[in-house]
Amino acid sequence: MKARQAPLPLFDRTNEVVCGVDEAGRGPLAGPVFAAAVILDPQRPIEGLRDSKKLTAARREALALEIREKAFSWAIAESSEQEIDDINILQASMLAMRRAILGLHRRPTLALIDGNRSPVIDVRCDAIIQGDDRVIEISAASILAKTARDAALLRLHEQYPQYAFDQHKGYPTALHLARLRLHGVSPVHRRTYGPVRALIDELAAFARRVPG
Repeated sequence: MKARQAPLPLFDRTNEVVCGVDEAGRGPLAGPVFAAAVILDPQRPIEGLRDSKKLTAARREALALEIREKAFSWAIAESSEQEIDDINILQASMLAMRRAILGLHRRPTLALIDGNRSPVIDVRCDAIIQGDDRVIEISAASILAKTARDAALLRLHEQYPQYAFDQHKGYPTALHLARLRLHGVSPVHRRTYGPVRALIDELAAFARRVPG
């Protein structure tokens, strides 16, 4: 079993209002990308915060409820499939992060961002690789973003049950790819993503070959 990476050393936060920021949903072929920003309340600690991907679905949901209840401030935002196709997934993720930070009811003085890039915003940012398992504020944001996106994909499943979004949450699994070929591209698929783009091009080529 791979050892968990040690948390980052504590630093002086006396005059800082720190928020953690993370996103969920860069890899899927469908649905929005989500981001969350969280300012924790040191007077109301939350046990068990870590990278959402390393938690069971039930544990994520329980922690998400606790974060919403105990955090000093939290916000969740998204960028749509259309925005992803228009500006690319990286920029759409940064946009969702920016929206989440701006959605906090208190302005942070420092945003700790999971990964190696930060959104363009007039708040001091520090990007931390693997921050979602090393900084509790980012862990909390990871959990909120992940659970919010999973809930959104369940709602999309109600609209488009033929794609089985409830099972794969939009990721390019064998099931999703099979359903995509069977039913075609839906309005919530990301048209610039390889498998979706390939199917669109294939259907367009077929239409050109078949007499009208």
